Amino acid sequence: MASAKAQIDKLREQLREHNYRYYVLDDPAVPDSEYDRLFRQLQQLEADHPELITADSPTQRVGAPPLDAFTEVRHRLPMLSLDNAFSAEELAAFDRRVRERLQRETPVEYVCEPKLDGLAVSLMYEGGVLTRGATRGDGQTGEDITQNIRTIESVPLRLRGTGYPSVLEVRGEVFMTKSGFARLNENQEKNGDKPFVNPRNAAAGSLRQLDSAITARRPLAMYCYGVGYVEGGELAATHYANLMLLREWGLRINPEMQVVTGVEALQAYYDQLLARRNELEYEIDGIVYKVNERRLQQELGFVSRAPRWAIAHKFPAQEELTTLLDVEFQVGRTGAVTPVARLDPVFVGGVTVSNATLHNIDEVARMDVRKGDTVVVYRAGDVIPKVVKVVHERRPKNTRPVVLPEHCPVCGSDIIKPEGEAVARCSGGLFCPAQVKEAIKHFASRKAMDIDGLGDKLVEQLVDQGLVSHVSDLYRLQTDAVAALERMGEKSAANLIAALEQSKATTLPRFLYALGIREVGEATALALANYFGNLQALEQADAESLQAVPDVGPVVASHIAAFFQQPHNREIIAALMEAGVHWEEQATLARDNLPLAETTYVLTGTLEHMTRDQAKEYLQRLGAKVSGSVSKKTTAVVAGEKAGSKLTKAESLGVPVLDETALLALLKEHGIVPDR
Repeated sequence: MASAKAQIDKLREQLREHNYRYYVLDDPAVPDSEYDRLFRQLQQLEADHPELITADSPTQRVGAPPLDAFTEVRHRLPMLSLDNAFSAEELAAFDRRVRERLQRETPVEYVCEPKLDGLAVSLMYEGGVLTRGATRGDGQTGEDITQNIRTIESVPLRLRGTGYPSVLEVRGEVFMTKSGFARLNENQEKNGDKPFVNPRNAAAGSLRQLDSAITARRPLAMYCYGVGYVEGGELAATHYANLMLLREWGLRINPEMQVVTGVEALQAYYDQLLARRNELEYEIDGIVYKVNERRLQQELGFVSRAPRWAIAHKFPAQEELTTLLDVEFQVGRTGAVTPVARLDPVFVGGVTVSNATLHNIDEVARMDVRKGDTVVVYRAGDVIPKVVKVVHERRPKNTRPVVLPEHCPVCGSDIIKPEGEAVARCSGGLFCPAQVKEAIKHFASRKAMDIDGLGDKLVEQLVDQGLVSHVSDLYRLQTDAVAALERMGEKSAANLIAALEQSKATTLPRFLYALGIREVGEATALALANYFGNLQALEQADAESLQAVPDVGPVVASHIAAFFQQPHNREIIAALMEAGVHWEEQATLARDNLPLAETTYVLTGTLEHMTRDQAKEYLQRLGAKVSGSVSKKTTAVVAGEKAGSKLTKAESLGVPVLDETALLALLKEHGIVPDR
């Protein structure tokens, strides 16, 4: 019993987190198939141990609470979820349960509808006029998205004709067509914005914009699939007839919908639509079957989270067999070296696939992937195709394992794969063309070289136009060349050149951080500067001596040593110094004699003579640790204007509190005078 309870508790926590990511954030962490697997495990465990079922279990309700960004809407009738069938046997079992509960042997009439991969919504019409649109949310409470719903052309603002109830709630799915999604992403990339992952995320993100003008520019559509709350009027006797009424009243109904009789007809509809799935203009992930007669629906009733008279028949994950022709290695923006399978082209998931990811070299070794192998390729929706299995019994003779290359295929620098890590990386961070954009963005950031005006989009332009190949090229830029770029002018260009000139005067910790050495953040950069005092000593240090630096372990030491061992990286550093980048050496603060070593400070409130970031840097330069939280071990709290809860906690714990004057005196005592 204890073991079952632990399993149930774990599954519930996982599902709650996935519900939150899916329903609230519109950012699912796992594919639907994985969620379904976890949900079915929980259902089975609760069926085996009904005494452990609780009211807050994910099997007893739908979704998660809405975000606070929109006004909450309480659904007059809950918007329930559907149970799933994954096989012909489970579909037959559903039909059998329906007939047994209805006590009939004759076939039941069903309505078959494509299960769109979009966002469920509720439309409320009063007197024939659209008065409210809401998301499903957690099934009980959703979000008021009326202004956004009004921008969708397929949603009528006033019902046509006559005969509709005085209050009519219509339920349906908002989605984005495949062609509309392609156009949207093309515009996103053209404007320098991040493309959407798939049509569902695009539809959900568009519908939940706080600015309805943005929603209006998105190619959204809606199909209605049912009726919710009704007042002041009568509906038809069947689900199909009600959908036809909705169509007469001006609402859009899916043209693929059919009425069939018996379970064999359900399976036939499933088979024919699955065969045409990729021809449809929208994404679907299965079929929904509903008992047609409303009287029978009422007789069948509901379980806690789903109607007994409907079920979703999910499509299988899409997989195909093909031949692995070769394995090549690509270098990403952060230096990650990823194996890519070159395949004999195969049609899977709606497209012809010739490349698929192998994730990392450990995954290649785990599956024992070799050139010439027959492999299983998986693709669902817009997920990147991936090799998921090798059919070893079809392996040709004399194949050899795939080996990680020693040198970067782009720049020739050493490829480093630390022990215990799955991802291998190119060590030519400053030099490698595959990493240059990310290297420049980091180099220019506020806590690094702090180059004002050098934003991400400008970096993209500078590299794409061939004006900058490495970070050192930034200091060779000319005003005229920068002014000619899109959205730039003489004044903006001159300001950038001035900011670049100003950035040349920096500190050794900032410069080390700006280099983008893996796992060398601000604190580690400061520790390295304090320990070695100058760049030359650091460049010559080996991995063993680097571990003498406080908080530098074997992994970080190996990253640092590998970075400085690359001739290309040292060449870029030399070019930066030739361009005028300079700093004062920290020899007077080096080694183990830092005055504030073994102390911990916390900063709170606003300081007049320096920013909190500057105060943090000064204290760290003297050997102090700067923490974000107050404890009994805190040496002192530095409190500026409008200090908050950290000051209150310090006073309650008896931790000393310094004002800005005391901080300035402390810094001056050890040779630091802020110049702000």
